[in-house]
Amino acid sequence: MFEEEQPTETTQPTLCSMAGTARHDREMMMEAKRRLKESLDPVERLRLQCLTRGSAGIKGLGRTFRILDDNKDRSLDFTEFLRGLNDFGLLVEKNEAQTLFQTFDRNGNGTIDFDEFLVTLRPPMSKARKEVVMEAFHKLDRSGDGVITVEDLQGVYNAKFHPKYQNGEWTEDQVFRTFLDNFDSPYDKDGKVTQEEFINYYCGVSASIDSDVFFILMMKNSWKL
Repeated sequence: MFEEEQPTETTQPTLCSMAGTARHDREMMMEAKRRLKESLDPVERLRLQCLTRGSAGIKGLGRTFRILDDNKDRSLDFTEFLRGLNDFGLLVEKNEAQTLFQTFDRNGNGTIDFDEFLVTLRPPMSKARKEVVMEAFHKLDRSGDGVITVEDLQGVYNAKFHPKYQNGEWTEDQVFRTFLDNFDSPYDKDGKVTQEEFINYYCGVSASIDSDVFFILMMKNSWKL
């Protein structure tokens, strides 16, 4: 994550104040590792394995599945499902993977809709949390096209307050791109953040925060909502 920056006079949200701080990520990863040792439920175990990789873990698994979806029908058979888990480095025994697959193959046709799968895999968020996450997304998505890009951020943030911009190490575009990379899977950084990716990220952050009130306050303060 970013280094801490000094308070400024600007009323804009700053890049270093991004909700989903490194501290929340660390707490969530440690809690997921602890619970993984105790959990016996296959779906919960898979969710926890993703969360041990940080807030972007579930989103990263989604990216892996999309790469495997050669015909773009947004569904996977068991072989593709098993390969996706292995490619992402998740430790799931074949019989456990079969139980998982059968859980999500609701109509018994031998395929699963991986959008539904990922929605179910996300840690649950209350309606109030979802609303404040979407409020932040819409503020960032200035073009309204459903994707946050560098161009969107240029109208929301003042990158010139970032320490690495001030010392000449980064350009303004590098500050913005590094910000967007926080939401991306480490294996596929494209400099764009979709609504789905944004929600997946904050589902991970949310998992480390017990209180709705605190989560909402954190989001509002971070994004100046």
